[in-house]
Amino acid sequence: QALSFKVGVSDVVPKTIAYRLLSPTLHMQHSIKLHCHEDKLENLYAALALHQLDLVIADKPLSSGHGIKAFNHLLGESPLALYASESLLGQMNTSFPDNLNQAPLLLPGTDSALRLNLERWLSQQGLYPKVVGEFDDSALMKAFGQEGVGIFPAPLAIAEVLLQQHKVKPMGVIEEIKLRYYAISAERKLKHPAVVAISDTAQHELFTVR
Repeated sequence: QALSFKVGVSDVVPKTIAYRLLSPTLHMQHSIKLHCHEDKLENLYAALALHQLDLVIADKPLSSGHGIKAFNHLLGESPLALYASESLLGQMNTSFPDNLNQAPLLLPGTDSALRLNLERWLSQQGLYPKVVGEFDDSALMKAFGQEGVGIFPAPLAIAEVLLQQHKVKPMGVIEEIKLRYYAISAERKLKHPAVVAISDTAQHELFTVR
């Protein structure tokens, strides 16, 4: 009988990251039936507290202020990269990061930890791109980026996948910004075989290449 595994994925976590993390659970020796639910973090935390989820995957740790007894497990981190289509890159006459000034920029929604860090970095560098779109759905943001509408941020760890699927290239890497991904569970020690598989994949495959 398949072992049920209910996981919640924050809607700001890139779909590619979520897939790469979860896919090993479907090829385990013990049969796993995956139930995947995407939502806002607050809703996922509530479901975790009610034991409706075995795990939450998020881009930031659960803070003590939520009053939920759960534990943060760092899966890995990746530098932030900014991506653009060939057509958009061809219109730029200066080098990174100066070419961001007045360049069209696509941003994730305000719930994303990435957005705050990127806006702070741009301000510190004295760079002022033109924000042409904001997206709660990271896949939709990438689709707009593929069509040359604007530059968009994403982890450097998935650069090869973005090149293959969306035909976009990294125009620059911001080493000062590290994107971190967490598995949040009611367990202090990871015991569920699917959770252990996710952690192993993250640490040995997904976040090893820089």
